[in-house]
Amino acid sequence: MSDSIDAILAMVTDGGRLGTADAVRLLESNRLAAIGRAAHAVSQRLHPEPWRTYNIDRNINYTNVCTAVCDFCAFYRPPKHAEGYVLDRDVLLAKIGETVALGGDQILLQGGLHPTLPLEWYEEMLRDIKHHYPAVNVHGFSPPEIHHFTKVSKRPLVEVLERLARAGLGSLPGGGGEILVDRVRQAMTRGKVLTDDWLEVHRQWHLLGGRSTATMMFGHIETLAERIEHLERIRDLQDETGGFTAFICWSFQPENTEMAEIPPAGPFEYLKTQAVARVFLDNVPNIQSSWVTQGREIGQLALLYGANDMGSLMIEENVVSAAGTVHHLTLEQIRSAISELGWIPKRRNVFYELFEDEPAAGGATGPAAGGATGPAAGGAALPVLQSVP
Repeated sequence: MSDSIDAILAMVTDGGRLGTADAVRLLESNRLAAIGRAAHAVSQRLHPEPWRTYNIDRNINYTNVCTAVCDFCAFYRPPKHAEGYVLDRDVLLAKIGETVALGGDQILLQGGLHPTLPLEWYEEMLRDIKHHYPAVNVHGFSPPEIHHFTKVSKRPLVEVLERLARAGLGSLPGGGGEILVDRVRQAMTRGKVLTDDWLEVHRQWHLLGGRSTATMMFGHIETLAERIEHLERIRDLQDETGGFTAFICWSFQPENTEMAEIPPAGPFEYLKTQAVARVFLDNVPNIQSSWVTQGREIGQLALLYGANDMGSLMIEENVVSAAGTVHHLTLEQIRSAISELGWIPKRRNVFYELFEDEPAAGGATGPAAGGATGPAAGGAALPVLQSVP
């Protein structure tokens, strides 16, 4: 087995494409250091530049009301629940204003599957944001939300996407992906989009010229083979469209959920899964560390296990923190995590274009918690210096 693993890793470091059976063998292996070295070699080949990146954004959940039932979610509230809310527009705009004041150039805007809000409500929200903050990119609406909008509005998917783009949507996050295998999705969710429709939202957005991110939440009821099946669906779509800018994986956080009996995957499994993702997703240019679920030290170590990006400062996050996972980092802590490993920290947008300026050390601070960190999205508010290869 050892010789076989070495042969697989030698093949991918030489630029070969990893097959699904060999990818499963890597996940089954306990040779974390060897897999990590291969992932780091691939990352260095794709990103030989002397820097690693991060961004400044804020997660804003415009509602927690959701008609879907997800056993892994501690954030949502069913319709008519006393704790359900829809964020007042003034509050939303104030949150964006605070983000801009802290150096942010984008927001990650997501919510639940609200049963009654019409498509026009979302268009108006986007127009209000762009009117007050035209330079802020809206990285918004997960594929389950977009799919839900088509059902509520009874409009075709492409029309919904085009209307949202005209209203101000800049890019799509990869939220709601969990594991892109219908057996898994049907076992732990009800009333939520299945695999093919999740991918179709991204496909049509890419065909319209848009960019998005892909995610994976692992370490619950999926098998290792299903983990790789998820990665294969992402890689196949990327071969077709080239529209994903980055991939982010994180381990399931069970506290306060209906799946609390499942022990959380630890750092070993997280680093191994991310490293395998890096060598498998040979067509996705960027891998983002999930320090927000793993903490600073493991998040930093992830930069040596295939990641080339530290993700977001995340001025606000509500979803995974509801599941009991809370890590706080300042901007200076994110930057130092990069510089301590010998790289220059650089701020970027969703297209991984670098900003010419750099905020003052420790300047943008705030509670940074949780998990589903979508990368920053396009529409850079500040002068762009160059694009990362």
